[in-house]
Amino acid sequence: MAAPAFDSVTAASVWGTALAYIAPRALQQLTIPQMTIWGLNGLAALDPDLSTSLVNNQITLNGPEQMILAVPAPAPDDAMAWGKAAAQVASAAYAVSPALQQAGTQGVISSFFDELFNHFDPYSRYEPPLQAAQDQLLITGLASAGVSFAQQGDEVVIGSVAAGGPAENAGLSVGTQVLQVDGRPVYPGEITHLNNSMSGIYGTPTTLQLQDPAGSGVPQNVTITRAFIPPQTVFAEPSPAPGVLALKISGFNKGTGNQFSSALATAIGAQPAPDGLLLDLRGNRGGILRQAILVADSLLQSGEIVQTAGRDPDADQSVEAEGSDLTGGLRIVVLVDGQTASAAEILAASLADNRRAVVVGSETLGKGLVQTVTTLPDGGELFVTWSRVLAPLGWPLQGLGVMPQVCTSLGPSGLQTQLSALAKGKNLMAPALTQARATRAGASVDDILSVRDACPADTGSDEDFAAAGYLFNNLKAYQAALLP
Repeated sequence: MAAPAFDSVTAASVWGTALAYIAPRALQQLTIPQMTIWGLNGLAALDPDLSTSLVNNQITLNGPEQMILAVPAPAPDDAMAWGKAAAQVASAAYAVSPALQQAGTQGVISSFFDELFNHFDPYSRYEPPLQAAQDQLLITGLASAGVSFAQQGDEVVIGSVAAGGPAENAGLSVGTQVLQVDGRPVYPGEITHLNNSMSGIYGTPTTLQLQDPAGSGVPQNVTITRAFIPPQTVFAEPSPAPGVLALKISGFNKGTGNQFSSALATAIGAQPAPDGLLLDLRGNRGGILRQAILVADSLLQSGEIVQTAGRDPDADQSVEAEGSDLTGGLRIVVLVDGQTASAAEILAASLADNRRAVVVGSETLGKGLVQTVTTLPDGGELFVTWSRVLAPLGWPLQGLGVMPQVCTSLGPSGLQTQLSALAKGKNLMAPALTQARATRAGASVDDILSVRDACPADTGSDEDFAAAGYLFNNLKAYQAALLP
């Protein structure tokens, strides 16, 4: 069976759109011709017998023994023309290369971006249509009514209500008895089936008949329209000390800010209210920056949360706290480890630099680059790094990471020595912290590694919780651990 023909129209549109998007935004200033030739090297990655070059104002495609095609180079700033020229070269290569034919049009398009982004940072990338759709689903979540059921004696009751979901917006509350779902009586033996039925096509309704919680005896029908609900990212954890609320944030999606504020408000409104907050960011690889900013803003009375700087003026931003500390000034300890990255590092850095929290753990990953995202004509997504992240005190997160005020990766004896010193009002990590906060963008790799050596990156351990418990139980130690 003959291989499908190369779709040069799609390739031209995708590559031209991408080049036009990247050129004014990428952190490093690159020409469209240079990026196109880099991308066309993706043909050789699929078939080593092929090569491309830009010579005498012509894009040439060469085989093992002869030139296959020469295309006049377009005007240097005409991205769409360069995309069309690249597609013309790729089409000619496709016609003579079984390896390219096996890869197909999508494989050739992807290889173009793979080779192009080999010359960028590790985070700029292209996601093909299927992967982009799957990733978007992970971010937005499945369409659901946002409610689950549980058994209570011989009754079916509402077991949980998703924060920010349709059920919460409809006023449903945990513990309310459920009599019917979509006109059919419900029984405790079918809880699993009932819970599965709450997921469905976006925009479809489901109707619950509920026993009036006010006790009037008159059932109520409540219709809920299924919507996208981001997966849960905020979870309660065992407390490291009496009276301390412990919350783990596993990542930042579109629902994280609401989930965090809801969990915090519920705890603050309880009796007794917590007298401290543990924020566990270990293993948190980041996500949506805006959501991390919302969490930081809910814990800061004032101060800068983060700043970003790039070549595109739109990439330069400074975000200030709006004065909405929902905890009323409770002590905060933040746990981090070597897998804490990106938006999670931004949150930890903002709380530490504003003297709002003590960060405990090891050096974090050090991802301090921000990507701008656009959808391409084929449905794929383009992620282009366009700004560097700077913490409130001006140091870069990229490569450097967040230096904790209490380091747990130096071993049990090292930790105990630190805690004993903190109890006496002295922070043994002060020199390393001063050096880390004094580092600026452009520092050499050797200088950055020298800073990081003071608290080597490691995975989280029980010692993190032990250190946090000590700080919550010893006010003098906590205050000594805060940045000067």
